Amino acid sequence: MQAQGTVVVTREVRIKATPETIFGFLVDPEKMMRWKGVEATLEPKPGGKYRVNVTGKAVVAGEYVLVEPPRRVVFTWGWEGDPNVPPGSSTVEITLTPEGDETVVTLTHRDLPEAAGPGHAEGWEHFLPRLVEAAEGRDPGPDPWVETEGGM
Repeated sequence: MQAQGTVVVTREVRIKATPETIFGFLVDPEKMMRWKGVEATLEPKPGGKYRVNVTGKAVVAGEYVLVEPPRRVVFTWGWEGDPNVPPGSSTVEITLTPEGDETVVTLTHRDLPEAAGPGHAEGWEHFLPRLVEAAEGRDPGPDPWVETEGGM
């Protein structure tokens, strides 16, 4: 059930890799930073910390709710210092479904305030293709959203 005044963002990508390979990119800090973030503290167990410095300035924080290797991970999500989407105020669920030599990755981000929906949709549309590149063994390259000294 969806909370009143909230939206759900759902995105799906296909990756030519096994769920086992892709799962690592959701729970291992080093692998996470290949596609999203410049720093990550991940404790992939229920109640464990999920904290990623995404751009050098924007930090997302929450905790793992469910970790079912290699098929599903659920964690809470919110931005440090953001009163509209504070840490832990929304929930991200990622499922990995094998299909032939590919895996269908379905991301569902729930409980976002309506005003935050478009920005989060844009964010996932930016980061999921980077996950595809990394999980398929390629380098997605520098993230243009990462803020460097002197600006972007």
